[in-house]
Amino acid sequence: MVPNEAHQYMGIIRLLQSFDWTWIGVFAVDDESGDHFLGALEPLLSQNAICSAFTERIPNQGNFLDVTELGSRGQNFYKAFMDKKAKTFVIYGETITFIWLSTLIAIAAPEYEENRSVGKVWIMTAQIEFAIVGLIRNWKFEIFNGTFYFALHANEPVGFQAYLQNVKPQWSHEDHFLKDFWEQAFDCSFPNLQMLMEDDRTCTGEERLESLPESVFEMCMTGHSYSIYNAVYVVAHALHAMDSSTSKHRAIEGGKRVDVQDLQPWQLHPLLQGIWFNNSAGESVSFNENWELTTTRFDIMNMIIFPNNSFLKVKVGTVDPTDGKGFILNEGPIVWHKSFNQVPPLSQCSDSCLPGYQKKRKEGEMFCCYDCAVCSEGEISVQKDVLNCSKCPEDQYPSKSHDECIPKSLNFLSYEEPLGISLASVAVSLSLITALVLGTFIKHKESPIVKANNRDITYALLLSLMLCFLSTLLFLGQPNKLTCFIRQSAFGIIFSVAVSCVLAKTITVVVAFMATKPGSSMRKLARKRLTKLTVLSCSLFQVGICAVWLGNSPPFPVLDMQSLPEEIIAECNEGSLVMFYLVLGYMGLLSTISFMVAFLARKLPDTFNEAKFITFSMLMFCSVWLSFVPTYLSTKGKSMVAVEIFSILASSAGLLVCIFSPKCYIILLKPKLNSREQLIRIKN
Repeated sequence: MVPNEAHQYMGIIRLLQSFDWTWIGVFAVDDESGDHFLGALEPLLSQNAICSAFTERIPNQGNFLDVTELGSRGQNFYKAFMDKKAKTFVIYGETITFIWLSTLIAIAAPEYEENRSVGKVWIMTAQIEFAIVGLIRNWKFEIFNGTFYFALHANEPVGFQAYLQNVKPQWSHEDHFLKDFWEQAFDCSFPNLQMLMEDDRTCTGEERLESLPESVFEMCMTGHSYSIYNAVYVVAHALHAMDSSTSKHRAIEGGKRVDVQDLQPWQLHPLLQGIWFNNSAGESVSFNENWELTTTRFDIMNMIIFPNNSFLKVKVGTVDPTDGKGFILNEGPIVWHKSFNQVPPLSQCSDSCLPGYQKKRKEGEMFCCYDCAVCSEGEISVQKDVLNCSKCPEDQYPSKSHDECIPKSLNFLSYEEPLGISLASVAVSLSLITALVLGTFIKHKESPIVKANNRDITYALLLSLMLCFLSTLLFLGQPNKLTCFIRQSAFGIIFSVAVSCVLAKTITVVVAFMATKPGSSMRKLARKRLTKLTVLSCSLFQVGICAVWLGNSPPFPVLDMQSLPEEIIAECNEGSLVMFYLVLGYMGLLSTISFMVAFLARKLPDTFNEAKFITFSMLMFCSVWLSFVPTYLSTKGKSMVAVEIFSILASSAGLLVCIFSPKCYIILLKPKLNSREQLIRIKN
């Protein structure tokens, strides 16, 4: 006649989870029902990350008055009761179990009167009935203030209040229960039952039940009474079905109908499963295939106990698996024990791990006892008490407190930032200076100092240097398919043309010196054809390398989310690193050859010898690019791009300054020296 206890167990678990109570004490009556309760509850606790700090067995009614039993169990109970971490106790038993707990507190913790600050949350099962406390008037039950208990669902039948208001002890003639109850409830005696003492008050029989406090007698229908009420009607319906002429279950013995007086209880069992009726309270009563009541609802009550042992029961929730929600708890009307500094109180072995931390289990202790460790790099936790932190998505990174993921910013060398503006300004300025130098040389193209080392090669070198400066603009801004495709190849080809021109100018000096010797066969080679062939062949070789690179494995834009913890690097994947370093290597080879040839030709006795300037410029050029490779490999993101831009600007500026500044000085500041006669005279 009561719902399956499994629903009550899940209600206990859900109640514990509602307040994050993970470290609890369990008291169970010491009999078979207590064994069954522990066997069902303990796996549920473990599955839901709840630990029992201790499990104490409470004696059953048989040894309730065993003083030895009280003393031995009282010591264990006192230790459990004074546990500061376990603030929540789950109690399973019957009404006598509740009396046992009160007795244990009185015996095991006599100093409790001086330790009123010790408060506990009690969770009791539906088997315990609290009306009995009215029979123990001198006991103190304030420790149970704020108790949660599960109650069988009840509804009030029609006429129930009128019945209670008219109950009289004279109704009972053969059964003395009502008179005994009357004497205990109203603290009086009937004169015809015993000799009256001087202090005894005489029962009139006219006392009214509604005048009793709720702790002595509840005027409302309780869950236990409601179950008995329904049970009577179930039996009545079963008897009616047996006696009915239309029943298929008529009991016949020897052709005669069985009298009710001769009926055995088990003979009604087959009829129970098919019974279905509406009681006078308007609720349906029926059984499932397991002969269990189909009503599975439990009410969650909160009990408020006052100093005079009167109490008030407040409904704060329900457990009903047939309902869509299953478990409902209203925390608003809940009253807690007055000793709690915070509500709801904590009942945990370890403090909760805040977001940004994860649990770290303590060796040799239950899993509810743990330390809190900060989430590892790249991980977060957004909830309390997580077992493992979770990684942020690739495009996000953890906050400093490791409790949220923050979107990564896009990292690339932008035109808007100071570094990008500075590099772009330098590149444009140097290209304009180069254009001015080129214009100056074109304007004075007939002067000896311009004609001395092949004007066409000089123009080609200045033009390539100007393009080198401008090529750095391809490295600024967010990379896209076009810029990634052309920027390294453009830089490689333009620079190769510039270095080829320098090499051609150096070869011109050597060939020119050798051609001045009498009978030299180098005179024919000193013509412009050799220099043009040098520039063309060296440049075309680099063009071929770049063509193979772009044809097989061209660069493409990518987003690098791993290299920097808080940024996404927008960069160009070079496609083939082998081809990239082959382009750089070929430029390095040309630079080395130019440096060596210029170094060897620096002291040749020629009036127009610029090998000294080329030697110094190539020394600077090679130094910049030798420093570039390790620096480039050790940087990431916009710094890597800035290093390459700086290397291009520095090496190009080195060539411009070292080779052309002496000539511009003579052309612009010392024009008298810009004549063949003056140069020959100075030399002599």
